[in-house]
Amino acid sequence: MPRRLLHVPAADGTALRTALAALRTTLEVPEGFPPAVLAEARAAAAAPRLPETDATDLPLFTVDPPGSVDLDQAMHLARRPGGYRVHYAIADVAAFVTPGGALDTEAHRRVTTLYFPDERVPLHPVELSEGAASLLPDQVRPALLWRLDLDADGATTATDVRRALVRSRARLDYAGVQHAIDAGTAEEPIALLKEIGGLREALEVARGGISLNVPEQEIAGHGGDYVLEYRAPLPADGWNAQISLLTGMAAADLMLGSGNGPAAVGVLRTLPTAPDGSVARLRRIARALGVDWPDGTSYATVIRSLDPRRTHHAAFLQECTTLLRGAGYTVFGPGAGPLPEHTTHAAVAAPYTHCTAPLRRLVDRYAGEICLAVAAGAEPPGWVLEALPTLPKEMNEGTQRANRVERGCVDLIESVLLKDRVGEIFDAYVVDVKEGDPGSGTIHLDDPAVVARIASAPGAPPLPLGRRLRVRLTAADPGTAQVLFAPA
Repeated sequence: MPRRLLHVPAADGTALRTALAALRTTLEVPEGFPPAVLAEARAAAAAPRLPETDATDLPLFTVDPPGSVDLDQAMHLARRPGGYRVHYAIADVAAFVTPGGALDTEAHRRVTTLYFPDERVPLHPVELSEGAASLLPDQVRPALLWRLDLDADGATTATDVRRALVRSRARLDYAGVQHAIDAGTAEEPIALLKEIGGLREALEVARGGISLNVPEQEIAGHGGDYVLEYRAPLPADGWNAQISLLTGMAAADLMLGSGNGPAAVGVLRTLPTAPDGSVARLRRIARALGVDWPDGTSYATVIRSLDPRRTHHAAFLQECTTLLRGAGYTVFGPGAGPLPEHTTHAAVAAPYTHCTAPLRRLVDRYAGEICLAVAAGAEPPGWVLEALPTLPKEMNEGTQRANRVERGCVDLIESVLLKDRVGEIFDAYVVDVKEGDPGSGTIHLDDPAVVARIASAPGAPPLPLGRRLRVRLTAADPGTAQVLFAPA
């Protein structure tokens, strides 16, 4: 999923939408699904493979951004003696997709849903992703139903997952959930999101993990002009994310416990520990942005102290996403290799896998099938084992494509919004200097929320990495999506 979310205003966004359409052409983004894929999707939507277990009496609810219709997850939270019980339903995409069929082949070509500010380019046709497979309210749907028992501290004590029919009762959004919890009007299954989410956050701190509450960049209208601003996530965003993390960690534990040596099978999301150089770079940026980072304090502690509603903290959180570079997928099992030595995701500080967004990410369908098999004491399906060896490469290529889309959107929108301000002076922070060319690098503007390239004149002094700098906008060309600054 994207780290930087941009939204185009519904009104007066014609120029931006035209430019975004051109960007999709440049990036060779698929415009639609082939007829054979659409036909298979419609047939699958009309006749999915349904499980025998009926859990439609469970009053599940979803929490997503307003207007979302591609709903991967629904939950129910309850107290139990000595702790809590979390039910987490994940859309069962495999109930609709036949291995080796047109839908499956197209999903392997696309790999992920691509997010543009004005539209999504989905992994699966909308007949499934926004219809028959989505956990929409008051609709009976096939799902992978996780049951996770937690103790009084929020630690997992028992895990189960099986196929079941489910029916969500309510489609909620973050702001509504936050308001109800803050006002004390939320019913217990919703109110427990704060309680359980808070306990999971405390466990995350104890094991040394970090959650980056990266603000969204929004295009806001002001007096007929548009500017980029940050929107800070709500606490409810973080509590909801903790339930997904809980499930991903439980799934990884199932996979790692699926056997010994070559008998084990799984696909993990792994991330090595950030190198000292990356942390040192963040220290310089923190100093430039006025972020307090006392000696001897870990970056995880610093990140947890930040307030994403403050502009400088928001900018620093954007830079902290560089610590996630190097994340990838590690597979093991018959034909895929033995259990790897490194099984941990450094930001989670535990083994972890992607399994909660199968409508939007290819790998999650395979992770879910492995977990179902392990929980049932059975072998994973042959089509899963056959795909495992090539999944990391496919996911890496798909993630790189999504990153190009993200970067292209940001560059384009920044160039559109700054095109009439060439020659103006801005306050900025130097957040990176190009190796071998100390006069070129990257800056983060104080206002608006822009990250851009800077290039000094030949013979000019090196850029002051991690320091404030007055800069002049020298180019903002929507035609090339180029924004360039120079020291003022």
